[in-house]
Order: sequence, then C-alpha cells, then structure tokens
Amino acid sequence: MNEMEKIDKEVIKNITPTKKEYYELNKTINRIKNLINQEIKIRKLPAKIELVGSTAKNTYLRDNLDIDIFLLFPTSYSKIKFSKNSILIGKKILINSEESYAEHPYIRGYYENYKVEIVPCYKIEKASQKLSAVDRTPLHTKYIRKKLKEYQKNEVRLLKQFLIGIGCYGAEADVEGFSGYLCEILILEFRSFKDLVKKASSWSYGEKFSIDKINIPLFDTPLTFIDPVDYERNVASALSNEKFELFIFACKKYIEKPSTNFFFPNKIIPWSIKKIKNEIKKQDALFIGVILPKPDIIIENLYPQIRKAAKSISVTSKKYGFKISDVLYHIEEIKNEIFIILKLDKKPLSETYEHMGPPVKHKKNVKSFFEKWENNKKTIKKPYEKNDRIFVEIKRDYIDIKDFLRNNLDELSLGKHLDKIDNEKIYIVDYEKIITDNLSCFWTKYLDGKMRWER
Repeated sequence: MNEMEKIDKEVIKNITPTKKEYYELNKTINRIKNLINQEIKIRKLPAKIELVGSTAKNTYLRDNLDIDIFLLFPTSYSKIKFSKNSILIGKKILINSEESYAEHPYIRGYYENYKVEIVPCYKIEKASQKLSAVDRTPLHTKYIRKKLKEYQKNEVRLLKQFLIGIGCYGAEADVEGFSGYLCEILILEFRSFKDLVKKASSWSYGEKFSIDKINIPLFDTPLTFIDPVDYERNVASALSNEKFELFIFACKKYIEKPSTNFFFPNKIIPWSIKKIKNEIKKQDALFIGVILPKPDIIIENLYPQIRKAAKSISVTSKKYGFKISDVLYHIEEIKNEIFIILKLDKKPLSETYEHMGPPVKHKKNVKSFFEKWENNKKTIKKPYEKNDRIFVEIKRDYIDIKDFLRNNLDELSLGKHLDKIDNEKIYIVDYEKIITDNLSCFWTKYLDGKMRWER
C-alpha cells in the first residue's frame, strides 16, 4: 500500500459514519417523516415526502450532514400554497427555524441537533417537466442511488473532505466551489478519488465531461459537466476559475506529497496586530478600506453584490489613474460590516498626466481633439505632437483615492442592495482602521502566503 492509499484509508475511517451513527440518523429521519406526514394529513395536502441529498444517497460525512426533505406536489398545485404550507409545517416541527429562499421560499432549522431543510417542489418524471430548478433534485437522488456503486460512496466522501480541506467545497455564492452532486458524478465518471486526482492534476480551463457522452453544449466556464438528468444544464456552472485552479494545484501537490493536511488542515493561528502591521509595511503598498454596513439579505444574494462592488470600485479607480494591484473583500460578522480593501501603488499620483490623442495623419480627428482640449480648463499644456501623435497634458481630477471614492460613490454600481446604503454610512479609511482584532484571521490568511494544507 503506497502513501496515498494509506492516507485515503485513514481519512475514510474518520469521515464515514459508524453503523450506530447511521442507525441513529435513520431513526431520526423516520421520526421527522412521521411528523411531517401527520401535518400533511391534517392539512389535507396532496404531497408526497421524499428524502433527498447526501443522507438519502449515503454519501454524507459523519460530521457534516443536513437532512433534506422534499415535499413533492402535483404540478397543478399553487406554488404560493405549497411554500406557505411547507413553512408552517417546518415551524411546527423544527426549532430555531428560519425561512430561506431559492426559487421559492422554504424553511430550515434543527431537529434533535440535526440540521434539517424542508423544501417544497413539483413532482416530475423528467427534467423537461420542471417548473423550477429544485424540481430536479429528487431526480438527482434517484440517479445517484441507481448508478453509484457501494464502494464509490466512500470515494465521494474522500473527494468531499478533500475539497473541504482545500476550501473548494460548496456551490454557494460565498464559496463558488464544487457541489455535493458534482462530487458524485465526478466519481461516477472517474470511478475513484485517486483516479480523479491524477486526471485533474493536468486539467486546464474548459474541461468538458458527460457521463452519457452526448454532444456537449457550449458553456464559458472552467469546467463543464453535463447533468445526466438534464442535458441542458452544466452542474459545474457555479465553480469559479479561482476554485477550479486551486483544485488542480491541490491535486498536483497531493500527488507530489500526500498528507492528511489536505483533508484536515491545521486551524489558522491569527497573527498579532503588531505582526500584521509589520508585514503590511513590507508589502510597500497602500491599503485603503471601504467599509459598508451589511444589508439583511441572504448570503446567496450578498456575495455576488460584494464582488460586483469590489470590481466596480477597482475598475473605476483605475480609469482615474490609480494603480490597483489587488482588491479584497471580507464580511465581518460581529459588527455586521463589509470590508472592501484596495491595494495600490504607494507612490502618489502626479498632479497632471499625458493624455494621448489621434495620429497626426488623421486630420479630422486632430481638429476635434484641438477643439476639445486647447482651451479646456483642465489643460495644463496645450495639444502637442510627439511620435506622430497628438498629446495634451491635463490636470487630474483626483490625486488622493480617498477623495475620489468619497465623491464618486453615487456613480459606482455596487449592487442592488448596496446601492441603497446611505453614503453617510459608508466609510473610506486608511489601513490603520482595517487592521483590527476582528480581522486578524483575514489578514493572516492574506499575508502569510500559505495554502491551507501548508499551515
């Protein structure tokens, strides 16, 4: 047995539920089903209960599982009614419950320390009948239960734990990684975790797979894996290029030097504020923070807006001459604040800059350029010829990025909910204000330059 096989065997032992745990879980699931059935009868609902997800497929990790119960309704039933009834049932059965929203409302909470989701959907026989994306989920469960061999369940567990360890597990907006279903069909395609890792170590942008070997539609994504129950869908559509490349890199490193740290990385030990400040000084760069209050919206809606805001701030700042080398973001949960942090050139901008005009031979464009800039208030040096082109020296609107940001927040597209935040509640601050105890883990991760498995 080689080193990789030894490690895989050790990891499987740690992440696979024991017979007792499996038995206890199934007893709990049956209790929940019975309680839901009672409510369905009381309310005279035309619903059928179905367990879906990793617990139904027995691909769950012993310390990381949700009980996902779907209520299947006929397609003629009102979506408003099935959402309302499902939420009322959940509130009666679960504790610490909260309403969530996918394509329609559903409820999640706890039952005997287990996380539980109760989701309404329409009962369909094939994906073409779907009225919303969640209608496919029971089809996914049936497909995996039929196709996945018994030994491959532990291969799926290995892949999931590996992805958790390297920070790539989950298709949610805050992760943009591999979903549980994607893990399962990857194992179906490559048969084992070891074979997948070996193949993935040489992947590049644009990899395409289909279990049924169909003609794959064009998706502009780093990885395309056609859903075997819906040929029009790419199961890997949520996977970002950053997480795709991280997975490839981790696979290469795991092959080179196998270690349990890829599956169970050491917890990060945050640096002291003093050390963080010293390391930032070594960066020879300027860090500026934009601090916004966190709106009360679900994570799936919040993260895309934060990414949009970070990109908008960075791109617009560059247009004004600021040399942005990196843009970071972080949600600080204690104070409910969003931090967007710009890393830029420490050297201050000059008060003027050279603006390039048209080639000399384009007489008509040259004339227009002169008309625009010759007597312009911003012009410091009137249009002149250089290297067969026309140039003009212009006074900058801003040489301090903080002034630029404060005066242009209204012009920046930050996202549906972030745009509604009162400018007086948005703070533009120097780096001292963004180096706090609450952000010490964030800064340590950014500055130490280590992968999770290297710590």
